[in-house]
Amino acid sequence: VQLQASGGGLVQPGGSLRLSCATSRFTLDTHCIGWLRQAPGKEREALGCISSLDGRPFYADSVEGRFTISRDKAKNTVYLQMTSLKPEDTAVYYCAADRVRDCSGNYDYWGQGTLVTVSS
Repeated sequence: VQLQASGGGLVQPGGSLRLSCATSRFTLDTHCIGWLRQAPGKEREALGCISSLDGRPFYADSVEGRFTISRDKAKNTVYLQMTSLKPEDTAVYYCAADRVRDCSGNYDYWGQGTLVTVSS
């Protein structure tokens, strides 16, 4: 199982950014894909995930309403659309795969992270 996160960068407060997690069709069909982040000096935080059974997304309370997870099966890619970004959203963002298709919250495979910096 391979996952490749990309799309990070520098964005101003209030701005938007979309991260991508490229994977294989097999992984997309058989694994829940989640997004997590880790800010400097802080513990890793789960942001949400998308079920491989029905494409239903789940969100952490801390980002619901600002972040949206979606998938494009034609491109074998899961997206994390982030809006109204705040400096406290600065972190390394990871995508990960969970062998429980409907999302258990425990991840078995990880991609490399992509850095998001929210700053003016």
